Amino acid sequence: MLEAVIVDDEVKALQSLSWELTNLSDEVDIIASFTDAHEALDYLERNTPDCLFLDIEMPAMDGFQFIKNLKNKNFPVVITTAYNQYALKALKNEAIDYLLKPIDTDDLEVTIAKIKKFNAKNLTAEKLEKILLNFNSESQSKKITINTDGKLLFLNSDDILYAESDGNYSTIFLSDGQKILLTKKLKEVNTILPETSFFRIHNSYIINLNKIKEFLKTDGYVVLESNHKIPVSRQKKSDFLDML
Repeated sequence: MLEAVIVDDEVKALQSLSWELTNLSDEVDIIASFTDAHEALDYLERNTPDCLFLDIEMPAMDGFQFIKNLKNKNFPVVITTAYNQYALKALKNEAIDYLLKPIDTDDLEVTIAKIKKFNAKNLTAEKLEKILLNFNSESQSKKITINTDGKLLFLNSDDILYAESDGNYSTIFLSDGQKILLTKKLKEVNTILPETSFFRIHNSYIINLNKIKEFLKTDGYVVLESNHKIPVSRQKKSDFLDML
């Protein structure tokens, strides 16, 4: 069953599309409909439908502004309008389809098929990711799973030398010289790494304790097997020595 939401400032147009959808197929369920764009945005922040049918010409906020204000975009959007000049702009705004009012039943059937195909593809990818994550968590090798650039990386903790902060980004440095840039703060990276072998030695650094070659007490640095020198913050020094 496809759960659909409709946003259209014209009550008659909203009722007409609701009737078309519910009478076209018993697989479509209208879970909410709105004539007020702001109320619709508030609802979509808390709920994720299978699809959204969105009018373009609305007062206060048009359909394209509505899409930009959407925080949750994990569902296909279908643009509905009486004006055909918006077709190209609709596609550029990542709408899955474009329906011209009055909506033709045949066109609506094609749109429903597109929505099903889109959702099936996304669901398959989501399921695969969950399977991989669950497999990894149950695996005896306990590899570290990192989500970056639209792919999952599985790393052995022993291959990681250290991680370095760069504001809202972090970089993981591997023993073979590779660098992995993550769109995560170092605080988030710290939750991924096993605390038995990794330690946040500085606000900007997490090190692999198994990779330490030297600790220069006077200078306040550790030297890793790769000869990287990493500073030890004063606040972390006592806890670091306890770990060792």
